[in-house]
Amino acid sequence: MRIPKTLTVEESVLAAVDRTKGHRSTSERVNELLKRALELERHDELEREAALFYSPLNHRDRREERAFQKASLRSLTRD
Repeated sequence: MRIPKTLTVEESVLAAVDRTKGHRSTSERVNELLKRALELERHDELEREAALFYSPLNHRDRREERAFQKASLRSLTRD
């Protein structure tokens, strides 16, 4: 569903949209570009989260994880 919305756009952005829209309408091209930009932002955020998760800053968390793994192995070998 499309909703009419008024936005201000820089002239250079509008010119680039007009240049690259081909046979599509300006609205279709802007929607396509916005969807791609939002997907890129989502992907970038996932990469940042992964980098943070695997970063050396989480050294304390890694120690806790290793301790949990060792305790789990000990409990399994007792059975």
